[in-house]
Amino acid sequence: MKKTNIIAATLLCCAVVSLTAGETRDPRVRSFVMPTRVVWTSPNSDKSSIANPKILLTKKYGQVPEGVFLTGSGCRMENKGEAASVLVDFGRELHGGVHLAAGGPSGKGLKVRVRFGESVAEAMAELGERGACNDHAIRDSVVDLPWLGSREIGNSGFRFVRVDLITKGVLSLESIRAVTLMRDMPQLGSFKCSDERVNDVWKTAARTLHLCCQEYIWDGIKRDRLVWMGDMHPEVMSMMAVFGPQDVVNASLDYMQSTTAADGWMNGMPSYTLWWLRCQHDWYFYTGNLEYLKGHQKYIKEVFANLDKHIGANNACALPSGFLDWPTQANRPAVDAGMQSLMLMTYRNGVEMAEVLGDSDLKAKCEAGAARLQKYIPEPHESKAAAALLALAGLRSAAEMHNEVLAKNDTVGVSTFYGYYMLEAMAEAGDVQLGIDTVRDYWGAMLDMGATSFWEDFNVSWTNNAFHIDQMAIEGKKDIHGDYGAYCYKGFRHSFCHGWASGPAPWLTAHVLGIQPVAAGCRKVSVKPELGDLQWAEGSFPTPLGVIKVRHEKGADGKIKSTIKAPDGVEIVR
Repeated sequence: MKKTNIIAATLLCCAVVSLTAGETRDPRVRSFVMPTRVVWTSPNSDKSSIANPKILLTKKYGQVPEGVFLTGSGCRMENKGEAASVLVDFGRELHGGVHLAAGGPSGKGLKVRVRFGESVAEAMAELGERGACNDHAIRDSVVDLPWLGSREIGNSGFRFVRVDLITKGVLSLESIRAVTLMRDMPQLGSFKCSDERVNDVWKTAARTLHLCCQEYIWDGIKRDRLVWMGDMHPEVMSMMAVFGPQDVVNASLDYMQSTTAADGWMNGMPSYTLWWLRCQHDWYFYTGNLEYLKGHQKYIKEVFANLDKHIGANNACALPSGFLDWPTQANRPAVDAGMQSLMLMTYRNGVEMAEVLGDSDLKAKCEAGAARLQKYIPEPHESKAAAALLALAGLRSAAEMHNEVLAKNDTVGVSTFYGYYMLEAMAEAGDVQLGIDTVRDYWGAMLDMGATSFWEDFNVSWTNNAFHIDQMAIEGKKDIHGDYGAYCYKGFRHSFCHGWASGPAPWLTAHVLGIQPVAAGCRKVSVKPELGDLQWAEGSFPTPLGVIKVRHEKGADGKIKSTIKAPDGVEIVR
C-alpha cells in the first residue's frame, strides 16, 4: 500500500472513532450468536401452527427476506385464535438481547411476546409466577415487529428465549439471533489439570466474571445489574487470576466512592464499606499502582475515622448492622463474628496502605484499631462463613475452625459467595484437598444441572429429584430454578450468573498452581503448588509485567516437578 493510502486510511479510522464533547464510548463489543437448539414449539391445532422451526438454527444474516420474497423463508408462525410459540436455546448464558427479523404474507407488522430465561422453566413462566419478574432487566414484554424488517429487544442475562405470535395472522420469523455485549478482555490467565471437572469449574468461574464486567463490575447480568461492593471482592480476586489489570475495576471502585459519603455505608451496608477498603488494598498490592491509591488517600482516612466510632467499649465491632451473605443472615451471632473478623482484617489492610502512602497518622490509628479488635474473640456459631473469616483474621486458629466447622457435613453450609473464603480458610489450615473436593462437589454440581455460569446461591440438596435447567418441566420432579431460593432471590428471581460465585478461579490458581504475589505490583511472586490428588496442573497468571506460566507434575514418589517461566522484572520465590 502506498504511503498516501496508509495516511488516508489512518485519518479515516481516527475520524470514525473520535468522540465529540459529552460522549463516552461503550467499552463492550457486540456479537451475534445463533441458537443451537429448538427446545419446544406450541402444538399445531386449528387455532395455531408452527412450521419449519429448525430453520432458525441455520446461519442467518439479519436481512428480510432471506429467501423467498413475501411468502417468507423462515419459521412460519400462524395465530388463528391462539398464540403460536417457539422456544430456543443459545447453548450458554449470554448478556445482551435478541435480534428478530420478520416477514411473511401479512403485509403488516405483528405483535410478539418475548420471554428471556436463564432456565427453560423461567422462559416458560408467566410474570408473577414463582418470582418471575422484570426487576432490573425486562425479561417479558410484548413488542411490535415490523413487516420486512427487524428489531432488537432486551438487555439482560439469558440462555433461552421464547417468542409468541400473539396477534392473528401469519409471521415468517426469518431469524432470531442473540446480540451479546461483552468487554473485550483477553483471558491471559489459565488453568488446566488432570481432572476435567475441575477444569470446567475454573473455565465457568472465569466466564461468570467476564459476563458480569459490563459498564462496571456488576453483581449479576439479569439481577442485580449493579455494583454491589462486598460482592465485588471475589470478582476482584478473580480478575487478577483471569484477566489481569482492567480499568473496569478502577471505574467500579471510583463509582462507589463518588456515590457514598465517607461517613455513610456503601450500598447501605457497613460491611460493604469494609469490602471497598479491602478491594483498594488488594488491588494496589496486585497492580502496584501507587498513584491510584494516593488518589483515594483522603477518602480512606475519612472512612477509617468514621469506622473508629464503631469499635465498642468491649472491643467488639459495633457497626449499625451486619451482613455477610444471605444464607448466613438468619444466624445473627455468626454474622457478628464474621463482622468482627472482617473489620479486623480491614484495619490490618489499613496499616499496610498507610505504610505505602507514608501516612503515619493513618497507620497509628489503624494499628490502634486493630489492636483493640483482636482482643474480642467470638465463636463461629457453627457457621462456615463465620469460621472462615475467623480463621483468615487469625482470631481463631485455622486448624481449629477447620476441624470444628469447615471439614464437617460435606458441602452443607457452603455458599456461592462465601465459598471462596471457606476455600481460602481450608488452604490456610493446610487442607487443599478438601478445597479441591469442595470445588468438585459444590460448584461441579451446578454444572451437572446444566449451568454454564455460576449462580447467586446454591445448595447441593436442591439437585435431588430435580430436572436440569435446559429441560422442560418433568412431572414429579423439582424445578431447581423455580422451586428454590430465599430472601431476595426466590424462584425465578434467582440469578444464574452472579460474579460473587467466581471464587474457584482465583483459589485454584493461588493454591493448586501455587501462584501468589508477595510484593506489590507482582514484582515478587511465590510459586508453591499443592496438587492434592491431581496428577498434574498447568496454567498462567497475568501480572502487570507480563504472564507467568507454570506446569507441575507429580512423580511416582509423590514429589512435584515444576517448570516456571516468568517475565522480566518478576522474581519467583519457591
